Amino acid sequence: MGIVTVLWEKWVEFRRDFIKITFAAMLSPIMYLIIFGIGVRVDSNGEPYLNFLIPGLVAMATMTGSFSATAQNMSIQRLYEKALDQVMISPTPLWQFILGQVIGGSLRGLYAGAMILLITLPLNRGLIFTPLSFFIMFLNGAVFSTIALFLSFLAKSYTDAPRYTTYIIMPMSFLCNTFFSTDRLPEGLRQFVYILPLSQACSMIRAVARGEKIRVTGIIILMLYLLVFGLLSISFIYKKKNL
Repeated sequence: MGIVTVLWEKWVEFRRDFIKITFAAMLSPIMYLIIFGIGVRVDSNGEPYLNFLIPGLVAMATMTGSFSATAQNMSIQRLYEKALDQVMISPTPLWQFILGQVIGGSLRGLYAGAMILLITLPLNRGLIFTPLSFFIMFLNGAVFSTIALFLSFLAKSYTDAPRYTTYIIMPMSFLCNTFFSTDRLPEGLRQFVYILPLSQACSMIRAVARGEKIRVTGIIILMLYLLVFGLLSISFIYKKKNL
């Protein structure tokens, strides 16, 4: 019941701010598409660059959509509205509250990714997007929702949320296999970037789009991120309740 309540809150918020949410989800990817995909006409490994770029933009949209939806809302609720304190004294199981936040954030990321697929449909040159693609998009959104949830618990003020976006989301947006392959990165940095969640999501969505098999290790890495940050979030909120 707690999960449904949280998701209903997210749904009400989505309906209320539908235009703003949709515009925010589409603006940056459209600009990247114009600048890199249309303005820079190059090939990538013998294929049109747009075929490389579009899956990366889809993965990036799921990351930014889920992270921003969770981090900003949770920071406001915890620091100013004190909604988290009310949840902790309510009969709602805290794990249901956290799971609802993660699912809600991942759905927001999935919506952002779907919007990118919609606007790039006229530019699609044989790319394939299957239910597996949407599962990877949802899983990637869930990972960044849990990361955002954990960081929002650590935030000391509302201004910390934009800082997390600058320090974490922006570097990953440009380095993690979105605009260029991680194979071009220097030794050491390449291995580090490779194990980041967005790199795995980009690789798997791109593999599905090309009709290739995905690496199971990519799913495992995303699940490990989801498990670690999910447990950290649960640990934080239960520790706070028992103070």
